[in-house]
Amino acid sequence: MAVKHQDKKSKLLSKYRFSIYNDSSHYELFVVRITGLGILISTLLTVVVIIISVTMLIAFTSLRELIPGYPDTQTRRKIVSTALKADSLEQVMTRWDWYLSNIQRILGNETPIDLDAIFTASTDSLTPSSRTKLVPSREDSLLRREVQQQEQFGVLQRNPLQQLEGVLFFTPVQGVISDKYNVATKHYAIDISAPQNSVVHSVLDGTVAFAQWTDDTGFVILIQHYNNLISVYKHNQKLLKQAGERVKAGDAIALVGNLGTITTGTHLHFELWHNGAPIDPAKYITF
Repeated sequence: MAVKHQDKKSKLLSKYRFSIYNDSSHYELFVVRITGLGILISTLLTVVVIIISVTMLIAFTSLRELIPGYPDTQTRRKIVSTALKADSLEQVMTRWDWYLSNIQRILGNETPIDLDAIFTASTDSLTPSSRTKLVPSREDSLLRREVQQQEQFGVLQRNPLQQLEGVLFFTPVQGVISDKYNVATKHYAIDISAPQNSVVHSVLDGTVAFAQWTDDTGFVILIQHYNNLISVYKHNQKLLKQAGERVKAGDAIALVGNLGTITTGTHLHFELWHNGAPIDPAKYITF
């Protein structure tokens, strides 16, 4: 064993000569003298340099997209687009949850929640220390900007109509106003006296969101219109539409009745809500 160890040590410390000669004149053109240990170290350094060079070439050039599993530009664009859509959907779903909660409050004759105040307060409550400061890279920012410019996500687009002036409402029923809209008494509606079984019409195009019996107000139908507008029809004798059905302005949706524990006679109790707040129907509809 000692002999073999000595042989290995002598080979590493032995000097070697590498020469290049001219074949015709036998003149020595180049010569390198190196030990076995020097050859070993030079080889290891060469391998390390090659590995580092290849790694940097792949990491900082487009060659990295050739690696299996690494996302290319198109894939990364889709990832950013999906992230933006998911974030938008989450915000819309949150607002719709509050919006449906307000509809239930309306049907229960309760005061709805001011959604704008809630979302403004939740945004203002974020102190600078609670907000995570993210500094996106230049490539990430450019990619996000490109995706936002190229794609217009549907749920983020809002109806440009912000005011109700000029909207043509269909008169819900022909009759005489027996009780006006009054905020002081919390009567957020107009009561219209009409003969029994008179036809009740939808005031605008929309979708029936609620159509059921309630103990207080009899048969109730609620229609969701565009621009966060809701119309509510109470004390009906019979409903002609079901939840989920699409209706047009002027479509027959119910018959006037005198049902419910809080009714005062044969009439239609009509409410109009915009952005979660009650509005006076008489300002927009001719009765």
